[in-house]
Amino acid sequence: MTVSGKVALVTGGNKGIGFEVARQLAQLNHRVVIGSRDEDRGRTAAEKLRSEGAEVSYVVLDVSNPESVATAIQLIDQQHRWLDVLVNNAGTAQPEGPPSEVALDVLKRTYETNVFGLVAVTQAALPLLRRAEAGRIVNLSSGAGSLTVVSRPDWRPEWNGLAYNTSKSAVNAVTVAFASELRETPIKVNAVNPGYTRTDMSPGADRPVAQGAAVVVRYAVIPAAGPTGGFFDENGPIPW
Repeated sequence: MTVSGKVALVTGGNKGIGFEVARQLAQLNHRVVIGSRDEDRGRTAAEKLRSEGAEVSYVVLDVSNPESVATAIQLIDQQHRWLDVLVNNAGTAQPEGPPSEVALDVLKRTYETNVFGLVAVTQAALPLLRRAEAGRIVNLSSGAGSLTVVSRPDWRPEWNGLAYNTSKSAVNAVTVAFASELRETPIKVNAVNPGYTRTDMSPGADRPVAQGAAVVVRYAVIPAAGPTGGFFDENGPIPW
């Protein structure tokens, strides 16, 4: 599949799943903007993809900093004028321990990035997405965000996190809220679980990053008849 003239922003796109999402979108002829909290890492990531023939740039983007978000979106507006795709990939997973022992500061830091940062970027980018023919928003979630999944008796105790899991449940709720507001527009908003993928946050996983990223890209380029307000993995819908 090839599309032309489309612009995509991938937050946290300098490494891991975000970097591979940026690569795959570029291979589909998107002009990709990598959002990176660290300028040097963003520049290095963009240069690597450009060396592969991709049309990629970067912006300094700390999703937990409102001024950084505003500045980054303003730069994208000046350079591209619109956004066809927003991939809210930036996320964090803090060391937690049992829910009864999680410090409130850990909960706050996790939500600042995974939830509040996602909302801030989405709100700031919406005017650019509305200028596109049919904008797409993909929010990175997790199987750990499914209340159905985590409440099963066989859910592993070491995965019973309070901060990360509930932040991804909140991402799912945020996804539904935006999708409902935008239902009468061409913009589609979905949450995607890329699977337990080998990244810095989950070095023990055996799922290759390209496979996890492919699920995200699938929903970043869905056609007009595709879903909105859903939660999906590579096999289809996931229970809330």
